[in-house]
Amino acid sequence: MADRLHLLAETDADLPVISALMQDAAIFARDIAWQPRARRIVMIANRYRWEARQKTRVRSGLRIDNVLAARRKDWPMDNVILALLSIRRDGDDLLLDFSGGAALRLTVEAVDMVLEDLTGAWGTKTTPKHGG
Repeated sequence: MADRLHLLAETDADLPVISALMQDAAIFARDIAWQPRARRIVMIANRYRWEARQKTRVRSGLRIDNVLAARRKDWPMDNVILALLSIRRDGDDLLLDFSGGAALRLTVEAVDMVLEDLTGAWGTKTTPKHGG
């Protein structure tokens, strides 16, 4: 399909784009894998398509390479669905903030990410909302 995303992030300036596109992605905790020998984090998510005019989601993969260390904070059980809130720099690390206070802190050599839509989009009745 022509409307599938395939994006590469290689600098800090690219992070806000990937973060915005992944905001509110629904991810099972078990679908986030740390591969220390490959120095990589991979995750499969149902990404809300903020860039689309219709309310849709798509199955997407996010790969983060050149990861030297990964630390989890307030990590839930494997069957819990997390919403990814943001991906940002925190000092020299990348911080992935999730719903419920869960977080991944990644020590990276450099920004090196690929976001790729793996399926076509499907309709959803709801738009993610952020309380205040």
